[in-house]
Amino acid sequence: MSDSKTTKEILINQTHRETRIAIMENDLLAELYVEKPENARIVGNIYKGVVENVLDGMQAAFVDIGFDTNAFLPYSEIEDNALVLDQGTEDDDDDEDEDESDKNRDQSKGRDKGRKQQSQRGRGGSRQRSNKPPMNLKTGQEILVQVIKEPYMGKGARVTTNVAIPGRFMVLVPNANYVGISRKVNNNYERRRLRKIAYKIKPKDFGVIIRTVAEGKDEEVLEGDMNNLLDGYKRMETAIKKQPAPTLVYKDMETVSSLIRDLFTPDVDHVIVDSKAMHRQLHGYLRGAAPQLVDRLELHRDKSPIFEKYSVEQEIQKTLTPRVQLRSGATIVIEQTEALVSIDVNSGRYVGRKDHEANAVRINLEAAREIARQLRLRDIGGLIVIDFIDMHYDENKKKVYYELRRELRKDRAKVAVNYISDFGLLEMTRQRIRLNLLLSATEECPVCHGSGRIPSKASMVTKIESWFRRYRTKAREFKLELLVHPELASFMRSGRKNVIRSMQWQHLMKIDLKEDDSLNIDEFKVFSRKHKKEITGDY
Repeated sequence: MSDSKTTKEILINQTHRETRIAIMENDLLAELYVEKPENARIVGNIYKGVVENVLDGMQAAFVDIGFDTNAFLPYSEIEDNALVLDQGTEDDDDDEDEDESDKNRDQSKGRDKGRKQQSQRGRGGSRQRSNKPPMNLKTGQEILVQVIKEPYMGKGARVTTNVAIPGRFMVLVPNANYVGISRKVNNNYERRRLRKIAYKIKPKDFGVIIRTVAEGKDEEVLEGDMNNLLDGYKRMETAIKKQPAPTLVYKDMETVSSLIRDLFTPDVDHVIVDSKAMHRQLHGYLRGAAPQLVDRLELHRDKSPIFEKYSVEQEIQKTLTPRVQLRSGATIVIEQTEALVSIDVNSGRYVGRKDHEANAVRINLEAAREIARQLRLRDIGGLIVIDFIDMHYDENKKKVYYELRRELRKDRAKVAVNYISDFGLLEMTRQRIRLNLLLSATEECPVCHGSGRIPSKASMVTKIESWFRRYRTKAREFKLELLVHPELASFMRSGRKNVIRSMQWQHLMKIDLKEDDSLNIDEFKVFSRKHKKEITGDY
């Protein structure tokens, strides 16, 4: 990367079956978030749950929060004063930036220090404990928990008793008495000013974490954010008292709104949305929370689909394949299993003019930068093993190691990286919060039962909608016939919105949907009724 300023944009594409958010850095896709109505995000939600099992051997408890699979509550996520029944809980800010989430483990001591110990939960560490739970936890008890990781491949959500309510400028921490400041606020005068305001406006028995975007904000703005957080907390208290467990008592923002809250900072140049309704929603939110950023919110008015105009669709397709081509001609291959993710670096077509060591260093440095980007883009979590091309000299291994570390600083997820071993292997872990891109954009093939992947039905609907949008910019025929697999046809007719009816209204044309079981579920055909021929490949 060059030393020049990084340009950042957020692109939001909303269709009838999913919402996709692309984070662009220097015109390259850096992160992609996909949210579907049937698989809505639950990270940040707070539940009044019921303890189902307490397993000392696993150092964990399982909590019923209202889903088919019980949530997983490790002992390391239970504070000694974690509250059961109508009591409140401790804090956590796992939804925050990496620098901010490192602040929220010291509320039990009521002071803003001990940051090294705070980061252990997100980085795979845990405090030293006995085999007994840190409180008198029993089966059948009701307990307040917050989701910190989405359900994953049949496993339940991961939860914590360290509850926190995030706002635009700060995070409210019940049952604590401290103020934490984001490390990215590095001006000492500003840190003192924010700390003074926080202690002035925060209620008794509440902790507060000041977020990066609060820098430069006056007391009135911060107090308004605090009042909104307290209103949310009071509504949660009412729900805890009135609703029987298991039940949702606090719902965090949807993915789009939470990303705007967390990521739309002054260094973002534009947020471009292709939905008028979403544009109105975000405009209203920004007008109250960050009026200085309203003029950076734009409505995509171009006739071409937003993700095609900015070459996002092409990048998404690349992420669904294991092989990534590097500019030099070298490649990296990403293979995912349940236990770990392996990444292999190959020289490929690269032919260097120098000796093997120099060639290996050059390829490994380029691969390290791309691997860091792919981890963010594909949202790969868990244990990751990288097989770099062998290097003989320790100084060269250090170059590659520190290059990877430097690129990973851009990542919001928490990471831990080990040094390159004598075998050329680097082991690392990356925080897993939501489903990675491969699993969210594809589904198990009914034919191969998991040995391969095909586009999900929601992704196919998006692909079909993009086709019709392209077609309407170039043609004027208003009656077409759409052939799809019967399962896809049923999917398009189901749900709250009939996709075909909506597309007809949107493009002012007649679309006759027909089923064709000779087609694969990832295929579709469009026929011109006027010319009586297939026109799928023409647009």
